[in-house]
Amino acid sequence: MRWRARLWPAGRWWPPALHWPSIRGRARADAGSLLLAAAVVAVVTLLAGAVPPLLRATADEAVQDGVRRAGGDGDVLVEARMERDDGPNGGRVRAPRLAEDVDDFRDRATDELGPGLRAALRPPVATVISPTLKITDGSVLRTFQLAYLAKGDGADGGPHVTWIAGGPPRPAVPEADNHAEVPVTGAPWPVQVGLSEADAAALKLRPGARIPLKDDAGGVKKVLVSGIFRATDSTDSAWGSAPALLRPVSGADGVGSTRFAGLLSSDSLPDARLAFDQDALRRVVRFTPDPNRITWDSAQAVSAKVVALKATSGSSGSLDGSLKWETGLDGVLRNIRTQVGAASAQASVLLTGVLAVAVLVLLLAADLLVRRRAPALEAARQRGAALPTLGAELLVESAVVALSAAAAGLALSRVVVPGASWEWVVPVVLTAVVAGPAFGTLAAARATRDRRVPANRTARRWARHTVQLRRAALEAAVLIAAVAAFVALHQRGIIPVASAPGGDVAGPGLGLGAGGPLPASAPALGVLVGALVLLRLLPAGLGLVLKRALRSRRPLAVFGTARAVATSARALPLLVLVTSAALASFALTLDATAGGGLAEGAWRTVSADARLDIVPAAAASTPALSRRIAAAPGVRQVVAAQVTDRARVVADSLVVAPRLVIVDASAFRRLLAATPLPDAPALARLGATGHGDVPALVRSGDGGLRPGMRLELLRDGAPAIRLTAVGTAPAIGDAGDVVLVDAATLQAAGMPSVPNTVWVNGPGAARAVAASAVDADTVLREDVLRARRAAPLTSGLLTLAWISAATLLALGLLGLALGASASAPERWQTLTRLRTLGLRPRDARWIAAGELLPPVLVAAVVGPLLGVLLARLMLGSLALRLLTGQAADPALVLPWWRLGLVTVALLVAVAVVVPIESALRRRRRLSEVLRAGDG
Repeated sequence: MRWRARLWPAGRWWPPALHWPSIRGRARADAGSLLLAAAVVAVVTLLAGAVPPLLRATADEAVQDGVRRAGGDGDVLVEARMERDDGPNGGRVRAPRLAEDVDDFRDRATDELGPGLRAALRPPVATVISPTLKITDGSVLRTFQLAYLAKGDGADGGPHVTWIAGGPPRPAVPEADNHAEVPVTGAPWPVQVGLSEADAAALKLRPGARIPLKDDAGGVKKVLVSGIFRATDSTDSAWGSAPALLRPVSGADGVGSTRFAGLLSSDSLPDARLAFDQDALRRVVRFTPDPNRITWDSAQAVSAKVVALKATSGSSGSLDGSLKWETGLDGVLRNIRTQVGAASAQASVLLTGVLAVAVLVLLLAADLLVRRRAPALEAARQRGAALPTLGAELLVESAVVALSAAAAGLALSRVVVPGASWEWVVPVVLTAVVAGPAFGTLAAARATRDRRVPANRTARRWARHTVQLRRAALEAAVLIAAVAAFVALHQRGIIPVASAPGGDVAGPGLGLGAGGPLPASAPALGVLVGALVLLRLLPAGLGLVLKRALRSRRPLAVFGTARAVATSARALPLLVLVTSAALASFALTLDATAGGGLAEGAWRTVSADARLDIVPAAAASTPALSRRIAAAPGVRQVVAAQVTDRARVVADSLVVAPRLVIVDASAFRRLLAATPLPDAPALARLGATGHGDVPALVRSGDGGLRPGMRLELLRDGAPAIRLTAVGTAPAIGDAGDVVLVDAATLQAAGMPSVPNTVWVNGPGAARAVAASAVDADTVLREDVLRARRAAPLTSGLLTLAWISAATLLALGLLGLALGASASAPERWQTLTRLRTLGLRPRDARWIAAGELLPPVLVAAVVGPLLGVLLARLMLGSLALRLLTGQAADPALVLPWWRLGLVTVALLVAVAVVVPIESALRRRRRLSEVLRAGDG
């Protein structure tokens, strides 16, 4: 003791002297209970520690997938005017080194990006593209462009091609006249271009032929075909700057138009400059994002740099060579960050529910352990053990068990995922460490306290009211927290907000959004409030049942109900059962609702079981193709339409670019009626005209197109068609703005349609479109749905919902077993004594089931209903539309058969627990029970 006297002088606090044999003895005696608590800690730690790093990895995949899906919307474009080529004699001087100037412009733009943004982008492609020209061969509306491509990856010129006829474009003048000055008002300057196989076949041109072209002012252009090429790699991103170079593009220049393009070489580029006005050619450098190089961590820096470039961009009206930046990459990344933040918050809602139930289970396990240890703790206290000493001994034991289990869970999470997070593990570990010592110390103190029961009735009533007030205060605190969580969730939502425009949002480290952890805990708090209400009502309800049972002639019902009333005041078992059942039902409902939203979104994208987007060259065969598909087995409906993106429509003196759909209105309405999509009764109004206008249905995401408006459909080389919006159009794909007109009505107004889209409905739609043998893009609804389900964020959230539901149900069943074990000694002591009076073992099991069944039945029935109620109240605030790809939140879908499984699982658990308890207690002899007074 000298060392203690030296370290702690007299008058100061002395640390408790731990009795290590007692610690080891208690641990050995209750090894099963301790291992059970350790297993709960390890499993929950594994889940809570693995979800944040998994979400971070999923965020990286989501960023890459979103950038990949964005396509051209994420490209970074920079434009600059060319230097003037004025000559000393008033003409224009040919610039033979113009291609080198384009390369210098590309290098200057690359340097402006900075190292961070440059590392996230693919090598640039410089383009010089002419204005759109009209092909004057008397055919349908066809347009033409001249395009020069120069890659920035060290390649010589543009993408590689193979010349199958003729050769590459050559200069229009001999080398000696490279710097010739050309009069401004001279004859059309000749330009040589190359055509792709598809363009040459559609135009029926061979090398040496002249393409009949005019500009918008009627000026003739002298463009000659030098050769016909075939792209070595048609998937090269360089072709994306001018896709018409490879094949004709439908609708690029208005309704019914088809665009073609000719490839310029570095030798013919100077001639193209002279063939057009000074500033007619557009010089642009295109940077395409590399999805594999953009991660969640780098997305914010990339977005900030893009915003800075746009802020310092030169004015579009400036006449100097300043760089003018244009891109939607910052918007793409902002949308992705919003989706990731929403998924993070949604995951935190599910994980918060799992942690809440795990904490309750650990409290119940600690209560069971203390009940078993109560005689030993009381004996130790009577032998003189101090409460701090007992508390310290229990704390050492629980700390070793909890920390070891948490370490094992984190180690397993590191094996499963790259890395582990400990922030979400703290509540579970803290509960496991503190609950046992707190309950044990309190039990020892209550067993040995010398406080007497007051003889005064008023004093006893005051003491009883004090206990009731404490419970009411605790319940009021939970209710206030739940109300605050509901208000925060409905007012601010679950979506994290950016700290500034273009800034970052809460990251995938399970940031809980704008309101912190309060909105994310709203479901758990709401369920807890419902469980507390049931805890208040259950004793009163069982009391009424007992009164009826006392009037009956069924002694088993009386005994079972009496035992249920005696144990109904225990809070933790009922709280565990109700919260686990309700939160598991909430998770299953979230999964079903998200799945229903994905299915509805797939229907909206395709509008049928299958869709064919036919290329312009094969559009003439669409009617025959439709008849052939309609005759295929398993096909119920086929509707053909002309769908044109970015049609030119004048609305309120503004030109908008909606998706124009020209379709047989009655056939399209029958198609919609055969799908889960909402019906469109306004389609019936498209058959009649009024005031000479063509009736149309409109849909707009920003309100720019509204029913009742007068519209004008612009056409090249023909008068505009006047339209009247008579109703709201159904959703057509993912387009925000839609104008839908009836094909027959529009043809009567002087504009025939050429169908380029075929919708096919029926179980055999996929096989029919696969066997169509036409040059078209096939879109299958099942493929769209499968791709959206496999998207990183969506698949991650749905998987977490299933894991959470399974974990919650397992914790609920464990709580049922722990609650039954806690009350088992008293229950089977009573039943064993009743056996001495002639009670049969089978009747004893029925009485035990009658005691355990009421709280389980309440949880099995009310728990799923409570989860469904919370889902109806809260899912609208969880922004599931960001993951399902819908314009609005998905409708609530109730998975009744899954909820029924939750109910059945709890009831079956009672049927399993009672026989097991009976088999274990049957080994005790009646004489031992009567002599010892314990069952």
